[in-house]
Amino acid sequence: MNSSFYELRNSKLGPKVVKALEARHFGAFYAADTSEAADRVFSLIPKDHVISWGGSMTAKAMGLYERAAQEGYRLIDRDKAKNPEEKIDLLRQSLLCDTYLMGTNALSEDGILVNIDGNGNRVAALSYGPKQVIIVAGINKVVKTLDDAVARARNVAAPLNVQRFPSIKTPCNINGACSNCKGTESVCCQFLITRLCNPGGRIKVILIGADLGF
Repeated sequence: MNSSFYELRNSKLGPKVVKALEARHFGAFYAADTSEAADRVFSLIPKDHVISWGGSMTAKAMGLYERAAQEGYRLIDRDKAKNPEEKIDLLRQSLLCDTYLMGTNALSEDGILVNIDGNGNRVAALSYGPKQVIIVAGINKVVKTLDDAVARARNVAAPLNVQRFPSIKTPCNINGACSNCKGTESVCCQFLITRLCNPGGRIKVILIGADLGF
């Protein structure tokens, strides 16, 4: 199908979802591409903020972590840990940072976020802790209903996420499909549905008019 068709569709759907998010008290913005989205992200972060993140592949692909370092922000980066104990400590510290960057597994057209987590650090930060949370999400994360969002998170996002780690032997890493497993390596331990933002504006969603993967 012609790419211009998708661009037209995205330009109409994006602002609709932004309005739905605003009605639920989120800060919400639509960006046509990743460059515009990245500029929007940093326009929302005061220079004295400490930044951390939840391992978002979207944010990584956009170069947000590198740009934050280049612009002189103080960072809490778990990947700089020297050992597992230090990594856990940094994960805990990130829950009290000023700005937390992350993606979302799915987003319903009426403005509800759905996220699944293994360790729980990402959904914990989304719920409470950091002064603000900035979510960057490709428009491919948008689905029709809350039920569709839960299904996407379980059947698309979680299997694709775990497949980044070949050593994890969950069923979805072997056959590509969710089996509702209960093993110790499961990445589907915590489910969070965020239907309202409280306090208003703490969570900011930047919806990008492009398919940015899982």
